[in-house]
Amino acid sequence: MRAARDAAPRPAGGVRRRSARRAPGPVPPVPAGGSRPGGVRDLDGPLGAADLSYRPRDDGRPDPGEVVWAWVPYDEADGRGKDRPVLVLGRRGADLVGLMLSSQDHDRDAADEARHGRYWMDVGRGGWDPRGRPSEARLDRPLLLPAGATRREGAALDRERFTAVLEAALALDRRR
Repeated sequence: MRAARDAAPRPAGGVRRRSARRAPGPVPPVPAGGSRPGGVRDLDGPLGAADLSYRPRDDGRPDPGEVVWAWVPYDEADGRGKDRPVLVLGRRGADLVGLMLSSQDHDRDAADEARHGRYWMDVGRGGWDPRGRPSEARLDRPLLLPAGATRREGAALDRERFTAVLEAALALDRRR
């Protein structure tokens, strides 16, 4: 029963931790087309249109099923973002398609996350987090990562966890 509950997409908490306050400064301009450092952006079009499969290879290049690191823009699309792990789900042409991961526990405010359309799924612990914290994948925001936007491999998910995340993301995508 617990496995079924853990595998189902669920809304999650949106508690945001603020760092030390800084004086407001100029926001760097975002180039036309919404590009940001690294070129990572939200996937346009249905997730199912990408070539999605489990194909991790220990070759130093990012492959579906692996967790890599990339600079991911914040939802606000104001030019800011964060270096974070991303689970690679597949490819669209030369680009990678993936879901960002977070070590924050989004169960804390599930109702607020649902109101904002954010859904998270537990993926467990892995070599992508140097402190061994459990991670969650954000199902509602598939990302397109241009070739060269990732910097290093973190680890590969096992096939069972990868398949559960992929199926949950596809189910959520079909409902939209």
